[in-house]
Amino acid sequence: MEQTPSRRTFLSVAAAGAGGLLLTGAGATPAGALTPSRALAADPFTLGIASGDPSADGVVLWTRLALDPLGPNGRGGMPSRDVDVRWQLATDERFSRVVRGGTESARWRRAHSVHVEVDGLEPGREYFYRFRAGGRLSPTGRTRTAPAVPSPRPSVSPSSASSVAPAALASASLTFAVAACAHYEHGFYTAYRRLAEQEPDLVLHLGDYMYEYGPRGYTALGGSVRQHTPGPCVTLADYRLRHAQYKSDADLQEAHAVAPWLVSFDDHEIENNWAADVSSSGAPAFARRRANAFQAYYENMPLRRTSVPGGAAMRVHRRVDWGPLARFHLLDTRQFRDDQACEDGLRSGCDDRLASGRTLLGRDQRDWLLDGLATSGARWNLVGQQILMAQRDVKVGPGTEVNMDSWDGYAAERTRLLTGFQRSGAANPVVLTGDAHMHHAADLKLDFDDPDSPRVAVELVASSIASDGDGYRDEGRIAETIAENPHISYLDQRRGYIVCRVTAEELDADFRVLEHISRKGAPAKTGARLTIPAGQASLT
Repeated sequence: MEQTPSRRTFLSVAAAGAGGLLLTGAGATPAGALTPSRALAADPFTLGIASGDPSADGVVLWTRLALDPLGPNGRGGMPSRDVDVRWQLATDERFSRVVRGGTESARWRRAHSVHVEVDGLEPGREYFYRFRAGGRLSPTGRTRTAPAVPSPRPSVSPSSASSVAPAALASASLTFAVAACAHYEHGFYTAYRRLAEQEPDLVLHLGDYMYEYGPRGYTALGGSVRQHTPGPCVTLADYRLRHAQYKSDADLQEAHAVAPWLVSFDDHEIENNWAADVSSSGAPAFARRRANAFQAYYENMPLRRTSVPGGAAMRVHRRVDWGPLARFHLLDTRQFRDDQACEDGLRSGCDDRLASGRTLLGRDQRDWLLDGLATSGARWNLVGQQILMAQRDVKVGPGTEVNMDSWDGYAAERTRLLTGFQRSGAANPVVLTGDAHMHHAADLKLDFDDPDSPRVAVELVASSIASDGDGYRDEGRIAETIAENPHISYLDQRRGYIVCRVTAEELDADFRVLEHISRKGAPAKTGARLTIPAGQASLT
């Protein structure tokens, strides 16, 4: 049974249904008023709205105009001209106190997408935003700015969990959700709807937002409930059309409208298991395909102009501070990696994966991360990345079999990185991961084969939103896997997401699960709640 819509969901729907109605209220400024623009034949906000990359004084507001989202050329049925889009930001849901507003040009060469970088806002505050174009009004979105970082930042020792927190920390809290892997064909996006109903402060999406396969190109165990747009994604039109199909989903739109997002791609936004300039399929003109995928990704995500692609390159690794409480370090685990060892896949006895010179992050990005950890004064250092970092031996009994596309295929660099975590002095590092299509919780150790090896950090891995269809919970297989990998303390093969609640004292992680996604309306429940006490690089 569907759960009751939240107050914000109701207001969002009401605003969308208001058509041309606009109440500016006494607090609206002339610059912020949403005056009529050149008429369009239908509703252009069919792909929803979004916000992202919040700072202490600003945020990105996003929309993309599309009259016909599944029009065959990827242009969304829009005219080959730029379209003016008005926007407003207010401190209340009724827009009686509008604090910012203006006009942006939705350029047809950018698929009529709009990225408004608003600044000059108050830190740690909730805001509401909307757009108007062609005489039509968008739904209302909720966003927020990050709390301010005190100057100088408080210095907190990683081992000083019992020390008295500064005043700015004592009252600080953050609720954020972690999501990944949403294959459109494999199931309905009920998990996004349930995530939205929890109204987090922030959503972290760690990749595989969309999938590049053609129809039935990757079949879930239970089959498909929906069908992709024609063909695999290769051209710019292909990627634009696929993003539009995903963005047309009402549950995904609701998740975007409820909170700002931090996003980073994995492989399927471009091609399965690609590595830097190497195509996993050996397809020709892979640089052009990457450039097409990157352009479409930017057009459809609430990213800052620092992420505008330059051909086949795009910067997505970045840092976001959330006051004195948390620093997010978002990584790119695709553009700078060496090709997968031993021809990829699950492998036993692959010595090449252990080579000391192999890199997954690239030296520059690894140095950037370790520098950001060493200079962080945040209470929690949250490293968002895409692929399983903990060792995971899938072979029961003697011998080892591991995934070459994960950090197990780059074991020496993983050891260097975790050693860097330890030496950086950064407080409470927690690695947040997607890709695996099942919930994990694990301790990260310098040597996973040594029971006495120091524990350096904790890894929390979110299951998929939809990929691989209806999940399951195989207690026997879970017990075997944990016996082979005692640093892993929790596994669950059901679909879902994670909700984390962070204070100065601890991080609580609720692993939310749904029993099915092949039918709409499944409730979400907490499969497990795990706690990381501040100052302890381990789970309780």
